[in-house]
Amino acid sequence: MTKVAVHFGAGNIGRGFIGWLLVQAGYDVIFADVNEKIVTQINEQGQYDVILANKEQERFTVKGIKAINSMTETEQLAAYISEAELITTAVGPSILPRIAEIIAKGIELRSDSTHYLTVIACENMIGGSEILQSAVLPLLSAEAKAYVNRFVAFPNSAVDRIVPNQQHENPLTVTVEPFYEWVVEAPINEGNAPKITGLNYVPDLTPYIERKLFTVNTGHAVTAYFGHIRNIESIEDAIHNEKVLFIVRSALEETGALLEKKFQFSHQEHQAYIDKIIDRFKNPYVSDYVTRVGRSPIRKIGENDRFIQPARQFVEAFNETPKALAIAIAAAMKFKEPTDAEACALQEAIREQGLDQTIELYTGLKPYTKLFEKIRMSYHELV
Repeated sequence: MTKVAVHFGAGNIGRGFIGWLLVQAGYDVIFADVNEKIVTQINEQGQYDVILANKEQERFTVKGIKAINSMTETEQLAAYISEAELITTAVGPSILPRIAEIIAKGIELRSDSTHYLTVIACENMIGGSEILQSAVLPLLSAEAKAYVNRFVAFPNSAVDRIVPNQQHENPLTVTVEPFYEWVVEAPINEGNAPKITGLNYVPDLTPYIERKLFTVNTGHAVTAYFGHIRNIESIEDAIHNEKVLFIVRSALEETGALLEKKFQFSHQEHQAYIDKIIDRFKNPYVSDYVTRVGRSPIRKIGENDRFIQPARQFVEAFNETPKALAIAIAAAMKFKEPTDAEACALQEAIREQGLDQTIELYTGLKPYTKLFEKIRMSYHELV
């Protein structure tokens, strides 16, 4: 019997990471996306190529796919969801609540069945699947809720793969770095968990998701914001700049100290992890523009994201202010990129409301705390 997986988000991560692994695991994959052009091309071509960003430029063809417009073909999409064993997402944290309604419709259609369903949000966030679940449940009938309680799992997930900015003659072709990590909470009923090569189940996801968020995401963003301040265009060139590399390493030493204390990671192993991450940033085949990596600064300086979250936890763990993280937050607040809506909104807020109010508004930090003051002082010191 054919295994069906519905994947929300036919972008580069969707095609070059999650969708590729699902096809390799034997699933018939239905991509759900709002981009009609991509949907049409997937259905016309029925396949796409994934290229590894290394010297060999290895190429793999992904087949057994189709696509559907998640805005205009809702009835058919709900029908696919009613048949699926697995639903995955790579749509961005802010979009998760928007797809809850169609997922709920699909669950309603299968609520009299005894078929298991696993829903995994593969987003750069903590607790993505839980957030999706909390948006889906209120939309369900009592019968569907009873079905979810018995047969549906929403395990949280941590994903890691750099997909550089790229252009190909065929718009479906996608280049990805060779390295990837997909870690998922082990469901209560492990016997019904999807078996996918490359997906690793763990009893506690928190150490993995925070290690990734506070090392890869934090380090990537610090590289981008300090590269931007120094008028460097690419991540590769930025990380090879001694002063940028110093602040990146300094920030990751702070997040590393926190992670080692919190999760008992060995210092030697975590230092090796940091080195591996920095080497990934140096890979010339995945180099990206600092303006693209730095986009959405408001989200990145949010209280639950890659800067404020570890900075606050650092204060609690060591009773001292993390200097490099504070400087990195200040650099993010200086990110001026006219093509990015959040960057423009952030600069407008600083102009109209002042720096102090803007820091409090977007970071959730209170004035006169040491971390708040260090960010403000660093902002004025940065040139």
